[in-house]
Amino acid sequence: MVSRFEHPAGSYKKIFETCEELSEPIPAIVTGRIPSFLRGSLLRLGPGLFEVGDEPFYHLFDGQALMHKFDFKNGQVTYFRKFVKTDAYVRAITEKRVVITEFGTFAYPDPCKNIFSRFFSYFKGVEVTDNCLVNVYPIGEDYYAVTETNYITKVNTDTLETLKKVDLCNYVNINGVTAHPHIERDGTVYNIGNCMGKGATLAYNIVKTPPTQKDKSDPIEKCKVVVQFPSAERFKPSYVHSFGMSDNYFVFVETPVKINLLKFLSAWSIRGSNYMDCFESNEALGTWFHIAKKDPGEYIDHKFRTSAINLFHHINTYEDQGFIVVDLCAWKGFEFVYNYLWLANLRANWDEVKKAAMMAPQPEVRRYVIPLDIHKEEQGKNLISLPYTTATAVMRTDGTIWLEPEVLFSGPRQAFEFPQINYERYGGKNYSYAYGLGLNHFIPDRICKLNVKTKETWVWQEPDSYPSEPLFVRTPDAVDEDDGVILTIVVAPGAQRPGYLLILNAKDLSEVARAEVEITMPVTFHGMYKP
Repeated sequence: MVSRFEHPAGSYKKIFETCEELSEPIPAIVTGRIPSFLRGSLLRLGPGLFEVGDEPFYHLFDGQALMHKFDFKNGQVTYFRKFVKTDAYVRAITEKRVVITEFGTFAYPDPCKNIFSRFFSYFKGVEVTDNCLVNVYPIGEDYYAVTETNYITKVNTDTLETLKKVDLCNYVNINGVTAHPHIERDGTVYNIGNCMGKGATLAYNIVKTPPTQKDKSDPIEKCKVVVQFPSAERFKPSYVHSFGMSDNYFVFVETPVKINLLKFLSAWSIRGSNYMDCFESNEALGTWFHIAKKDPGEYIDHKFRTSAINLFHHINTYEDQGFIVVDLCAWKGFEFVYNYLWLANLRANWDEVKKAAMMAPQPEVRRYVIPLDIHKEEQGKNLISLPYTTATAVMRTDGTIWLEPEVLFSGPRQAFEFPQINYERYGGKNYSYAYGLGLNHFIPDRICKLNVKTKETWVWQEPDSYPSEPLFVRTPDAVDEDDGVILTIVVAPGAQRPGYLLILNAKDLSEVARAEVEITMPVTFHGMYKP
C-alpha cells in the first residue's frame, strides 16, 4: 500500500486553497457507467475558506466549513457546494476578519475598538467555535454538520441551506462530542466527549440519542448519558477523536495527548492562545484502554495499558470468544500529530513536506485484543488465545494488563487513514476488509484496501491526483462483505476537469466510473452517502 509516486511539482497545494460556493448544481461529465443502485447523494465536509480579508487561517482544521454534494439520478451526476452559514463564517465575512478563534488561529479583538474595549475583551473568554468542517451525520430525520465542540449545525441536505445551530450543553453534561458517532440500524446514535465528572474531576461520557420519535419530537431533547469513563489526569483530559463500539461494549482509548484545562481557561483569555496552544503530551503516561458494557451501561474497572500512541480513527471493534478485538489507525509516539498539519507545512515544497514528515510519529495499522475474563493469578501469562492474531495481553504485578498489538500494515511515512468498512453489515462484527485514504508524508495520494485477516492489499492511484476518504456503498442484496462500490472525491489540478467523483469496485479497486466537473475542490475530511 506504499505510494508509487513522488510529488515534486507540488500540485497538492491546490487542495489547500480557497474556493467559491456555487449558486446552483452543475452537471458532471460521466465516463463509464454509474451503478443503477446509486440514487442518492454523496455528502462531504471540509475547509473551503482559508483566509478572511488579509487574515489567514493557519491550521488545516481552521478553514471555514464547506459542504459538497454529488447527486445521482438516472445515471447522471451533478455537483453542488455551499458554505455552512455558521456564526464563525457569517461574522468573519461580515467583519472581513477572523472573529472566532479556531483550532490553530487566534481571533484578535476588533482593531476598530478603542484601547479599553480591546483590553476588556481579553478577559471575557473566547467564544467556542461552531465551524462544523469535519463531518455530517443523521440524527432522527435531520442531518447535522459537525466539528468537535458542543455545537452542531442542522443542514438541509437537498439545498445545502443552514437551518439551525444546536448547543448540546443544553441537553446533556458534555463539553463537546466527536465527529465520529456510532449509529445503529434503528438510527440510535452513540457518541463520546469529555465532561465534568464526580468530585470536580474531568471524565468522558458516552451519550445516547434515540432514533426518530413517533411523536415527531426532536431526538436530541431525549439524549442521555449511558456510561462514564474516568480520566487518568484530573484536569487534563485526552484528546478524543473517535471510539470503538461492538455489540455489547464501548472501547475508549485514552492517549497521552492531553488538553491542559488550566491553560485553556487562563492563558487562552489573557495571552490570546488558540486550541493548539493548550495541548501537551507526556510519553510516560502511555496509553490506556477503557471498556464499558453497553446495555446497561457499566464501566469495567480493569486497567489495560500500552505504549504511547496518537489515535484519531478506529477502524472496527468486535467480540470473539471472550475477547474484544480493536483495530486502529495508530501513530507511534506521544508527540501530537496535529503539530505537523499547519497549512504552512502542507503547502511547502515536496522536499520540505517529506523532511517534516520524517520527524513526525509514524503511522501503523494495529490490532489490539482485550481479554474479558481476567484472573489475578495469571500474572506474566499471555491472556490472548485467539488463534488468528499475534496480539498479546499480559498481566503485570501491579494488576495492569499490558497490551501489545499485531501490526496489520506499516510503511515508513505511509499512512492508512480515514478508514471505512462495510459498516451497515459489519460494524461491530468480525470482518475482513477495511478501506482507507493513503497519506504519503501527509499528502493524500491513493485509495487503499486491506484484508485484515490475510494482510493482502489493493491500491488505486494516479499521478498528481489527490483523493479523499473512501466511502463504501453496499450493492443491494449483496452476499460478499466487499460486494459494493467505493465513492471518493479526487482533485487532479493539472487536468482539464480538475475535480471529479470516482467510483471504484470495492473488490479490487478497479474503476467503475468517474463524474468530472470543470472546477477544482479543496480537501474534504469526512462525509456520508445518503440513499
